[in-house]
Amino acid sequence: MAVSIIDYGMGNLRSVQKGFEKVGCEARIICTPQGVRDAQALVLPGVGAFRNCLHNLDALGLIPPLRASIVAGKPFLGICLGLQILFSESGEFGTTCGLDIIRGRVVRFAEPGAAGAGGHIKIPHMGWNTIRIGRDVPHLRGIADESFVYFVHSYYVVPEDRSIVATVTEHGIEFVSSIYKDNIFACQFHPEKSQDIGLHILKNFAAMAP
Repeated sequence: MAVSIIDYGMGNLRSVQKGFEKVGCEARIICTPQGVRDAQALVLPGVGAFRNCLHNLDALGLIPPLRASIVAGKPFLGICLGLQILFSESGEFGTTCGLDIIRGRVVRFAEPGAAGAGGHIKIPHMGWNTIRIGRDVPHLRGIADESFVYFVHSYYVVPEDRSIVATVTEHGIEFVSSIYKDNIFACQFHPEKSQDIGLHILKNFAAMAP
């Protein structure tokens, strides 16, 4: 088993790599178009701004092979920003187009006390929170409903197709905390920071790699 972690200058790469190594999976860090094309399975972690992420990927020439690999059915794990850029667009710092592999938008949590925010909430949403599992997803097998995982984010995804939603989480509102579609599993939370629960998710993903 081998996975390739994409380095575009914005991910917590070593933590993700160490997580895979702990579950007995070889994890390589790649940063070239050929590396993406050659990968058996792809992992895209990330923290920071949506626009900067797309800019860095584009500057490295990674967008065409990344999109082609996902569309071709290569196993893909997106973490945090790696989830968000799959979507059509984000409203962070003005509208920015994403990869448009998943139709929908990336939106910000409402300001504290704003209508519909469910009261005063902290932004960013940071720390441990639970996930409610809504469907049978291979990446989540062996994970109990309402398990705690680790989050750090101010934006969340709103898919047009609700059938792809794997888990939801409460933070003032109910938001989508992971999606699953065909070869894609992507989560807003950080498996590499979520202790045994997160390691189990990484192990499940690694088991699907060719």
